[in-house]
Amino acid sequence: MNPQLALLQPYPFERLRALFAGVAPQPANKPINLSLGEPKHPTPPFILDALAAGAKGLANYPTTAGAPALRESIAAWLVRRHGLTALDAATQVLPVLGSREALFAFAQTVIDASRAGATVVVPNPFYQIYEGAALLAGATTHCVNSLAGNGYAPRWDAVPQTVWARTQLVYVCSPDNPTGRVMTGDDWRILFELSDRHGFVIAADECYSEIYFDEAHPPLGALAAASALGRDGYPRLLSFGSLSKRSNAPGLRSGYVAGDAALIKAFLLYRTYHGSAMSPAVAAASIAAWSDETHVRRNRTQYAEKFATLTPQVSAACPVTRPDAAFYLWARVPGDDSQFARRLYAEEAVTVLPGSYLAREADGVNPGRGYIRIALVAELIECAEAVERLVRFAQRS
Repeated sequence: MNPQLALLQPYPFERLRALFAGVAPQPANKPINLSLGEPKHPTPPFILDALAAGAKGLANYPTTAGAPALRESIAAWLVRRHGLTALDAATQVLPVLGSREALFAFAQTVIDASRAGATVVVPNPFYQIYEGAALLAGATTHCVNSLAGNGYAPRWDAVPQTVWARTQLVYVCSPDNPTGRVMTGDDWRILFELSDRHGFVIAADECYSEIYFDEAHPPLGALAAASALGRDGYPRLLSFGSLSKRSNAPGLRSGYVAGDAALIKAFLLYRTYHGSAMSPAVAAASIAAWSDETHVRRNRTQYAEKFATLTPQVSAACPVTRPDAAFYLWARVPGDDSQFARRLYAEEAVTVLPGSYLAREADGVNPGRGYIRIALVAELIECAEAVERLVRFAQRS
């Protein structure tokens, strides 16, 4: 067996199942799950129609590089969305089976475990795939805390130079999971300067980039930030995106990687052996999805209504502010976050994710401790019912 497997920690939802073991929730309440970041708005019918129409392509093996029409549709969307002056669909874009598998596989491509102290830097809290990818590639992780006192911005400037000297890969998430913070131009400038100095690669997880609340101010993306700073060719930078949240199609498993052509070339080589070519039917549905913005704006409108309505209600009992983007509330709770979640489930049949499950102890603190992540992914009426119960529980706790 691969000895690195023993280094993996249980996934947050495994820990949640163990936390709830033996608990019978209040039977008078219908269970409502706000722990999982799985979109619940309906998948647009035109995407389903394109998926069905593309089924005739199942008679052929798909290519790992993806059909030119798919790469071109992704490139065109990226140029429109981020105001890019140039993006070569043939060399700077690669379709992937959702951002999760690509974020994991990319570390296996770029990490050189033969170099002493190979390190992957991650924000903290973080998406646990980053940690697993680093460990299974033979690297160790260095966590950079995202704390309320700094507006949940990771303090890249606080990372010791000795750590940067051995860093090969940095994962960033913007909009962030779980805080919803969006990286600024200054954040990107600092990180790019560090990358230039130390030679590490940046993997920008942007799967939440299309869930935001002001149509006039979409979140700044990694490629746009690089372009604005004159970083032609996006050196040592890849952006990872997905249709899961944007188009309410998590089961489609469709996304992209875009940026540095040299990194794309290496990643494509790895994926040729990895067996991760996209089905022609999924490709057809993806082309339809990337080519339409009407359904995306409608989706944002639903999220904006939920956050405008429910954030003030949650804040009456648990300190919280509306995030910059994404679909989570990162709420402070009294006492132990895991026990809060357990009792909330037992007494009100509402499931949330303890914040400490999303973070690691670093510099003497677990930055997720004392928080819960609330995923406002269901329809408004169901989210409102869950929030009413959560507030009721918190006020009597």
